[in-house]
Amino acid sequence: MIRRARESIIFRPVREGFPSEYAFQARFSHFSVSLTSPSGRKYITHVVKLGISSVGAGIRGVMEKGLIMKKQASIIRILVFMSFLASCTSQSGKIDRSESKKMVYEATWESLKNHSTPQWLRDGKFGIYTHWGVYSYSATRGNATWNAYSVYTDPNSEEAKDFYEKHGKLTPEFGYKDLIPKFTAEKFDAEEWADLFARSGAKFAGPVAEHHDGFAMWDTKYSEWNAAKMGPKRDVVGELEKAIKAKNMKFVTAFHHVHHWDYFPVWDSTKDCNNPKYSGLYGHVHKEGEIRSEEFLDEWYGKLIEVVDKYDPDFIWFDARLHRMREDYVKNFVAYYYNKAAESGKEVIISYKDRDLPPGVGLLDHELGVEPDLTYYDWITDSSIDDNMAWGYYDGLQYKSVDRLVDNLVDIVSKNGYLLLNVGPKWDGTIPEGAKKALLGMGKWLDINGEAIYGTTSWSKYGEGPTLIKLSAKGEVAINESADIVFTNKDIRFTVKGDTLYAIVLAWPEGDVMIRSLACCRSGSKFFPGFYIYPEEIASVTMLGVNQELEWELVEGEGLKISPPKTKPCEHAYTFKIVRKHKGHDQMIKMKD
Repeated sequence: MIRRARESIIFRPVREGFPSEYAFQARFSHFSVSLTSPSGRKYITHVVKLGISSVGAGIRGVMEKGLIMKKQASIIRILVFMSFLASCTSQSGKIDRSESKKMVYEATWESLKNHSTPQWLRDGKFGIYTHWGVYSYSATRGNATWNAYSVYTDPNSEEAKDFYEKHGKLTPEFGYKDLIPKFTAEKFDAEEWADLFARSGAKFAGPVAEHHDGFAMWDTKYSEWNAAKMGPKRDVVGELEKAIKAKNMKFVTAFHHVHHWDYFPVWDSTKDCNNPKYSGLYGHVHKEGEIRSEEFLDEWYGKLIEVVDKYDPDFIWFDARLHRMREDYVKNFVAYYYNKAAESGKEVIISYKDRDLPPGVGLLDHELGVEPDLTYYDWITDSSIDDNMAWGYYDGLQYKSVDRLVDNLVDIVSKNGYLLLNVGPKWDGTIPEGAKKALLGMGKWLDINGEAIYGTTSWSKYGEGPTLIKLSAKGEVAINESADIVFTNKDIRFTVKGDTLYAIVLAWPEGDVMIRSLACCRSGSKFFPGFYIYPEEIASVTMLGVNQELEWELVEGEGLKISPPKTKPCEHAYTFKIVRKHKGHDQMIKMKD
């Protein structure tokens, strides 16, 4: 039976091997072919662009639950048939050319959950973003990005005392706004930043476009309080977009402006933030505890659309509390962003924290958090290169060692995660020397060991060793990163690419390395879940950065014993490359004579 709807054609039943209880739906121009069960579960989706009389380029398939199409000819016949129908309908003049911009995603969670993680992120693993703004000048301690909040809401805080001493006391006339001219950025060089990020091994990078303080880092039409008109008087987002993309990195823009509603106490008449004249920076004046107004929601949404349209980011990163926005605004933005990317044929991603989006709509982010075990969903952590949880810049910051940063990256990737590392530049636009040194150290390590990171995937187990990642005091993954976690040469992490298994030892081994989780256990020995290695599988064992094969022995019930090279190929973590033979299908089913 064929039924014509305004935007779709329903095909039912389907022949040639497809169950009759399934239905196909075709949309014109962006044709989506959906195999859907009576319960509503979608198994296969193809997005097909059709021309006037032929099937156009681009078929994207999503396969779930192990359903396999055994007869490809059936698909071809269906697509040709739909192409014929589209041609006939087009010739009859019943389809407007505006149909070429039909949505691939609808603003519903069930539609948006069809989105998947881009391949460039699955391959790239490591990115950098920057917290840079007026707070890079004003802050003196703690979390630089929340410093002004403490100053305005708690006059007895150490942050407030520092602010009063360095900048002056808050009054109805004086406040945070008056420090914008000090945020000079006279040494800011977007190309220099991009070059440093690329040399560090990052594959995606970008700025915080707007933080809680309401000062936009691009030339926005929604407020004069932005970096293009005040302070640096430069379109920071625009300059970084060009520089980062020129280095073949994907472009990130981060947004924290959901917090802007209650970051400054705009209801407090003793502060300058209560003056409507400055509401473009501090936010619309409202009562304490009042829910977000429609005017605020519209501006929040408009700024996002403006950045997407002007700067075409590949990755939109959201801070927490996205769930406090009205749901239809969030759904509409996600659909707009995903659809705009689909029109241009590019892959994009949105990340979120906590439970701000339903599972599958975007990428879950853990702030300063690492999963304790291998996960069967991918995730990302946003960590910071400083060791003070400062995020932005102020004098006296300490920076993490390269060893800690590398170990953290390896641990994350082995557990199906990605790393977004924050760097906080100075107010003048320079990257602190401590941050530069750490980034270049990561790049040097990745020059040798990147093969075990880029383009790999997690294996059936993340690794082994005595050092375990624990949940935070609240029982959460977020903010469980700790300087107390020190990995040893007994801590090993796995990644895999094709038939090659990478075993990364997180400190230089003293003598032979025994990788116990690679040998099938015998009675009474420790059980390790996941795949093991058979002795006839191994073709060679080497260490990345060393041009020689290594001696190895698969000891039954004990593990894979490897003799490391005499000299270190690098500092920090060390990668054993275990190349395995792959027995072909025909060899497996070959019958005896």
